[in-house]
Amino acid sequence: MIIREVLPREKDQFNAQAVHPLQSWEWGEFRQKTGVKVIRLGAFDKNQLLTSFQMTVHPLPLFSYNIIYFPKGPIPDNPLLEALAKVGRENNAILVKMEPNILANQDVKNFLLSNGCPEGRPLFTKYTFILDLTKTEDILLAGMKPKTRYNIRLAQKHGVVVTEDNSSQAFETYLKLTMETTQRQGFYSHTSDYHQKMWETLQPAGLAHLFTARWQNQILATYLFFVFNQVLYYPYGASTREHREVMPIYALFWEAIKFGKSLGCQKFDMWGSSGPNPAPNDPWIGFHRFKEGFGATLTEFVGTYDLVLNQPFYSLYNLANDFRWKLLRLKSKIFRK
Repeated sequence: MIIREVLPREKDQFNAQAVHPLQSWEWGEFRQKTGVKVIRLGAFDKNQLLTSFQMTVHPLPLFSYNIIYFPKGPIPDNPLLEALAKVGRENNAILVKMEPNILANQDVKNFLLSNGCPEGRPLFTKYTFILDLTKTEDILLAGMKPKTRYNIRLAQKHGVVVTEDNSSQAFETYLKLTMETTQRQGFYSHTSDYHQKMWETLQPAGLAHLFTARWQNQILATYLFFVFNQVLYYPYGASTREHREVMPIYALFWEAIKFGKSLGCQKFDMWGSSGPNPAPNDPWIGFHRFKEGFGATLTEFVGTYDLVLNQPFYSLYNLANDFRWKLLRLKSKIFRK
C-alpha cells in the first residue's frame, strides 16, 4: 500500500471512499475558491483507492507558519500519521488538527495520545444528533417528543408550505435570513461570499439542497441540507422572527427527513449539538432541544487531536488562540446586549 496525491481523474473513487461531506472532492473545490490550499491524499493498493484524505492549509497571521486542518476523516493509523507529518513539514505547519469522523473510542484515543497527538481545541463539535432514517414515517413520528409532533401538525394546520427551492431568489433569502439570525442571536457566521461559493459548487453537484418554509407567501425559514453517501446532513439554517407561532421550522425539518428517506439515506446527521445534559444557559440549548425533539440519538465522536510538529510554536499558538477566543466571547456578549 502506498499513500500519494489523488489525481483529478480519480475523483469518483475519492468520493466513494470519503466518510463526510467535508471530505468530498466538491468541498475541496469550494475551499479552493475561497483561497485555501487543499491537499488530497489516498491510500492505494496498486490503482485501487482504499481510503481518501482531504485537508486544508491555513496561514497564521504575522508568522510564516501554517496550520493544517483535517476534518471528519477516517480512522487514523501509523501510515496516515506519517503521511500527515510529511505534509505538515512540507507546508511548514505547526500542527495538523485532526477531527476523525469516528465515534468515541478509547482505543483510538489512546493511539493518538501515545503518538504525540494531544487533545486540542475543537473546530467541529464533538457531539451530534443522529436519526435512523431506515424507520417508517409512522415509527419516526411515534419516536418524537409529543411537543415536536404537535408542532409539526400545528404547522400543517396553519398551512405552512415546505418545498425544495434551489432558485437564486430563494438562496438570496437564505443569505439575508442567515445574516439576520446570526446578528440577532450573537453567533458567528461565515461571510455571504463563503456561503455563495459553497452553494455554487455543491448545489450543481447534487450535494446541497435548499428548503424553504412559506406561510401566506412569505418565506419564514430557509434550511440548507447536504446529501452525501446515503447520509442527510443539516449544516446551516436561518429563520425570521416573524410568525413563529405557525411553527415553520418543525414542518421544514419533517419534510427534510422525508426527503432524505426518499433518496435512500440511511441516517440524518444533524451536524452538531451540545453534550449530554447541557446547562440552561448554554448558548446552543435551543438547537439542542429542537433536534432532540425529533427522536434522534445524541452521539459522541472521538474528538479533536493535534499532531504537533513544532512544539515551541504550538505552545505559543495555544496561548494566542485562548486569548483570541476570550475576545470573541466578549464581543459576542456585547453584540447580544
